[in-house]
Amino acid sequence: MEPPKPNDTILPEGVVPPPSLPPGWAQRLAAPRTGPLRSLRHRNYRLFWTGNFLSNVGTWMHQVALGWLVLQMTNSPFLLGLVGFTQFAPALLFSLPGGVIADRVNRRRWLLATHGTMLVLALILALSISFAVITYTEILIIAFLLGTASAVNAPAYQAMVRDLSSREDVLNAIAMNSIQFNLSRFIGPTIAGILVSTVGLAICFYANAASFLAPLVALSLLHWQGELHAASGSAAERMAEGFRYLRGHKQILLLVGIVAMVSLFGLPYLIFLPVFARDILEVGARGLGYMTSASGGGALVGALVLATWPHERRRGPLVLAGTLGVFSGVLLVALSRNFHLTLLALVVTGAAVVCSVATVNSLIQTLVPDNVRGRVLSWHTMAYFGFAPLGSLLVGWLANTWGTPAALALAATGPLVVTAGLLLGVPWLRHLQ
Repeated sequence: MEPPKPNDTILPEGVVPPPSLPPGWAQRLAAPRTGPLRSLRHRNYRLFWTGNFLSNVGTWMHQVALGWLVLQMTNSPFLLGLVGFTQFAPALLFSLPGGVIADRVNRRRWLLATHGTMLVLALILALSISFAVITYTEILIIAFLLGTASAVNAPAYQAMVRDLSSREDVLNAIAMNSIQFNLSRFIGPTIAGILVSTVGLAICFYANAASFLAPLVALSLLHWQGELHAASGSAAERMAEGFRYLRGHKQILLLVGIVAMVSLFGLPYLIFLPVFARDILEVGARGLGYMTSASGGGALVGALVLATWPHERRRGPLVLAGTLGVFSGVLLVALSRNFHLTLLALVVTGAAVVCSVATVNSLIQTLVPDNVRGRVLSWHTMAYFGFAPLGSLLVGWLANTWGTPAALALAATGPLVVTAGLLLGVPWLRHLQ
């Protein structure tokens, strides 16, 4: 085989040139890309991004319809919060084992298995609603099983974002992943609100089941075999190794703690939007769709900010500003009695959650070595998804006593003070690159 000539161009992974390139095009393709869409030049990541975007549209349709269904069946904020707890509690239990799995198995095959499981569970729920045999207990069981599949899926999913892009594009790839998630969060609830108020609830659950086909097809088309980094040893030993790494790196430990605080006291607002839509603002199912979409639209704005954030700029201030914005937005949602002001508050809250949580994710992805990345990301996953159900139970319990607005206001006030303390008292966090 002849050595490459001086003018030969080696294209980056995922870029396949046509048989004959016009003059200058080879150099343009090989050159580093800039701009908010640069990670999508990688074919594998582009497939992964598209499949998960379509799946997440269905997931958000499911979320809106499920909240409305449970409120209609039970008329109880506490039981609505209990569904949220049941759905996300598995993240608290299974995210860390999921991180061990992400570092030990072929991540592509694992994601195929978990997405297939979620498709079957979503279809069972849709059929139960269609045939009017659904019960609250069945909703809890399916919510728990879906949450379990999602919890063991998440660390491998997060690690694949890095696997399918490149090291120089990792921040942009994480931001683009957040964009697709929150674009679906804007589109899915709007569609669901219209369908629930015109066609009925069941169609949203069928759409969610069908949407899982998209990532299954995308994963099947990937030109990627995967690479395993973990050493041999038991799952408990590998889990302990991830914990030791986290305990020995105080900066990352504090960042994970911030995510846990956002999840515990900030994210429960999403679970209780049906109460605000029906009982406080009186805007119905369609209004609920618009409210959820407003939060998703704000999150999309936050993701775009992250996608265009220059890699040389400090990210610590973005984490702090986002965290302050989360609790300020939730407090405004709790106090507002005007539909349009509530929509504005939801936009702010959605943007702030992304600026806080996704920026922490990007810092972990870039600072943690590959051989423990899946396990450290599992702590981020547990903090983000695992503490939210505890917050849902807490807010639901307070709501039964003092009402949902007062419960959310109480949940937001303490963390707002804590974040202000971090801003003033932890200078290295403000300077974190």
